Amino acid sequence: MHKGLRIGAILAVSAFAAGTIAPVTANAASKKTVTVGIVGTSDKKLWDQINKTTQKKYNLKVKTKVFTDYNQPNKAVADGSLDLNSFQHRYFLNNWNKSNGHKVKAIGKTFITPIRLYSEKHKDIKDFKKGDTIAVPNDGTNEDRALTLLQTAGLIKLKKGVDLPTLKDIKKNKLDLNFKEVAADQGPSALKSTDGAVINTNYAQEANLKLSSAIYVEPINKKSKQWINVIAARKSDANKKAYKQVVKTYQSKQTKKYLSDTWGKAEVPAWDIKLK
Repeated sequence: MHKGLRIGAILAVSAFAAGTIAPVTANAASKKTVTVGIVGTSDKKLWDQINKTTQKKYNLKVKTKVFTDYNQPNKAVADGSLDLNSFQHRYFLNNWNKSNGHKVKAIGKTFITPIRLYSEKHKDIKDFKKGDTIAVPNDGTNEDRALTLLQTAGLIKLKKGVDLPTLKDIKKNKLDLNFKEVAADQGPSALKSTDGAVINTNYAQEANLKLSSAIYVEPINKKSKQWINVIAARKSDANKKAYKQVVKTYQSKQTKKYLSDTWGKAEVPAWDIKLK
C-alpha cells in the first residue's frame, strides 16, 4: 500500500461612481494544489479518491506525479520541485537522509506490507530439511528484512548489533541451509528452482502468487516500525496546513476500506496500529 468541486462563482459587482464601472472581483481564493510523487501506478486510484475528498473538504486539489526510479521522489521533495511523496518505508527514508543531508521528513504513516516466505515444495516451516536452498533479495534493505524474517521463523540466527545484516552475519544455521541471492523482482522466478523464496509482496502479486499460499508471513511487531510506509515532505515545509490535510484525508476509514477491498491483507493500514 488505492470530481472536481466547482470553484465559487465570480460575482459581477456593478457600481457607478464618477461615471465609471467598478471592476469584477472574485469571491474566493483560487484552489490550492499539492502534488504527491508515487512510484508506479498501483496507488494511483487511491490518490484519485483522496483528491476527491480534499477538494470537497478543503478546496485542495491533490495531483500525483508518477516516478519509475525510487531515488527521484526524495530528490524532488528535497529540492522543492515536488510537495510530497508516498512510496517508501521509514528504513529507506532514513538511509536516504543519511546520504543526502536529512532534508526529507516523514509526516504521516500510510501502510505496512509484510513480506512472505513461499515454497512450492514445502507446506510448513518445519518441512525444511538439511541442505535446502532459499532465495533472498540481493539488495541491502530487502536482504536484511528477508534474513530477519528467516530468523523470526526459527530457521537461522543472526549476529546481534548488526545494522544491515547479510549472509556473512548468519551466526547459526542448524539446517545448513544454502542461500541464493537474486534481484528482488526475480524472487518469483527463483521459487521454481529453489526450496523456498522470500518475496516482496508487490512482486508476488505481479507474479500472481496467492498471498495465502505463503508458508510464513513477516509478523507485525515493534521491529516493524522501520517497515511502515510514510508520506514525506521537505523538512522545512513539514508543518504546512495543506500537507496536514492530505495526511488526515489519507488516514481515514475510507482509505482503510480501499486498501482492504483492493489489496486484502497485502497492505495493512499502519497509522493506528499498536506495535507490540
